[in-house]
Amino acid sequence: MTKKNLLAVLFAVPLALFGAGAVAAEAGYPLDRAPIDSNDLASLQAGARTFVNYCLGCHGARYLRYNRLTDIGLTEQQIKDNLMFTAEKVGDVMKTPMSAADGKKWFGVPPPDLSVIARSRGADWLYTYLRTFYRDPTTASGWNNAVFPNVGMPHVLWQLQGERALQVVAAKEPGGHESVEYKWARMSDGKLSDVEYDRTVRDLVNFLVWVGEPAAHSRKTIGIWVLFVLGVLFVLSYALKREYWKDVK
Repeated sequence: MTKKNLLAVLFAVPLALFGAGAVAAEAGYPLDRAPIDSNDLASLQAGARTFVNYCLGCHGARYLRYNRLTDIGLTEQQIKDNLMFTAEKVGDVMKTPMSAADGKKWFGVPPPDLSVIARSRGADWLYTYLRTFYRDPTTASGWNNAVFPNVGMPHVLWQLQGERALQVVAAKEPGGHESVEYKWARMSDGKLSDVEYDRTVRDLVNFLVWVGEPAAHSRKTIGIWVLFVLGVLFVLSYALKREYWKDVK
């Protein structure tokens, strides 16, 4: 292979991968922006409550210990009284009581651990996924999802959001390009309004993002100080260098 052909291949591969990624990004259900804020302690606490009440029965967060929740403004006594349903000690990890064998038997695959799900899937994906369940009588659970078609997980938050139906319609744009239109219809009301449900999901996703890296805020703060100190050292080193070499010609 000549050098010219080799360069052509090296440039073509990234372009092909970028093109494939662009097609994949356009292909599925459009993701909504997740309005998360890792500094909102009230949101993180609400998300922890939702996670324990609705998620921990099937999904664990085994890389996080309960006592780490003190970082979001909770006391150990509050954690023991309100959040510890699957553990005895505040230093235990947040594991699910469901075994992997039972999970595979009931859902087809063991429910994944959610310790790093936000880092794996992304906050926008989780936020949209938890808001796009719909009734589907053709599935084993009776539920399906627009973001994750044929997912084995049922809609555990349906009592909060209510039941919805989805109709996917193919449409043609003026330029002749085909597009997909998603039409939602409400089948029954939930305990929460649409705004309240979106806020609940936002808090849950906010908590899962925090679980993925509880030390993120401290890491960023330390990083800023490290850069500041390095900047000061650079100035001092440069001044020392000029002083040392000023008489050398």
